[in-house]
Amino acid sequence: MEMKQLEKYARLLVRSGLNVQENQILMVNCPVECAYFARVIVKEAYAVGARKVVMNWRDDLIAKETLLHGNDEIFDEFPEWQKSFYNDHADQGTAFLSISASDPEVFKDVDPKRMARQNKASSLALVHYRSRTMSNTNAWCVASIPTESWAVKVFPGIPVDEAMEKLWDAIFKSVRVDAEDPVAAWDEHKANLLRRIDILNQHNFKSLRYKNSLGTDFNVALVENHIWLGGSEFTPEKVEFIANMPTEEIFTAPAMKGSYGKVVSSMPLNYNGNLIDNFSLTFEDGKIVDFTAEKGYEVLKGLLDTDEGARYIGEVALVPYDSPISNLKILFFNTLYDENASCHFAFGKAYPVNVEGGKDASPEELKKLGINDSLTHVDFMIGTADLTIVGVKADGSEVTVFEKGNFVF
Repeated sequence: MEMKQLEKYARLLVRSGLNVQENQILMVNCPVECAYFARVIVKEAYAVGARKVVMNWRDDLIAKETLLHGNDEIFDEFPEWQKSFYNDHADQGTAFLSISASDPEVFKDVDPKRMARQNKASSLALVHYRSRTMSNTNAWCVASIPTESWAVKVFPGIPVDEAMEKLWDAIFKSVRVDAEDPVAAWDEHKANLLRRIDILNQHNFKSLRYKNSLGTDFNVALVENHIWLGGSEFTPEKVEFIANMPTEEIFTAPAMKGSYGKVVSSMPLNYNGNLIDNFSLTFEDGKIVDFTAEKGYEVLKGLLDTDEGARYIGEVALVPYDSPISNLKILFFNTLYDENASCHFAFGKAYPVNVEGGKDASPEELKKLGINDSLTHVDFMIGTADLTIVGVKADGSEVTVFEKGNFVF
């Protein structure tokens, strides 16, 4: 990949994705394979006046060895220094960039129970850090670059260098780096999302009804005074940032109780190097009471058993089937991309910013508002070319939102 293109991408992430401010700390969570790109990010961050850039390296192969062979008791532990590392930086107003670029099946041989315990220990230790990011108190952004193991999974049967080139091309198209002026292209994209957000907020639906030929037949209740968001977010200091690059979704908060029916996955879910495929979730009064999975059943079970809130919906997201990422016709095996090619839900924690007064509400107040809380938040895709969505208002009147997989407005 030419350095000029890498610099263009880094500039977009630092200036638009995170909007790094002068004298602000930036933390970069990054796989070791992506160090060459991290160096470009660091250079760009200092160019806009960052106070300091902190690197937090990740090596999935070492993590796999630990999960396979580490002493059993360590999977219920989380180092105090690591807890302080995240929480203290969050309290200093740090911006967080995460490079998502894992082998989709790197942990396929790992005991799912060990991974579930490790994830739970991490989530318990980092409640403060995650509450700040999910309430947009800190700017954060998730983005990707190709790795060889990921590229050959997405484009099998061709040479590695060719697969890498194809994945780079797909990523650049998805995040609009291929535009002459990516920042201007993102400004136009955000404006288009805002138009639909305004329409949805004006309707103030009580619930949404989903149906498609895969077997999804689901009524999701929306929390009272919910707010649809998408494109960009704002910190309390009014610093604009884009949490996901790419992003095509418009999302809001479901009510913890009241949803019922069945949802069927339309794409595999890659969760921390484990694939969960061809799965379904059945709901009664908001709670997942039954589930199936042809692949990754134990991984899915571990996620749903994280805590009580893991069995309730935490996000409702709308993405048209006819959208830039979907039209690439590529299965990325990476939730950042696949969720932006498909309507999706997330089970687990809901975003406080999706309800009026939620941003500054206490956990107890959020619960009273009907906002779900959990240690986990996992997106899964349900969108198809034949998906219909009907919005139901408080007076019982209905408005078609999606037809044949796309917005009607």
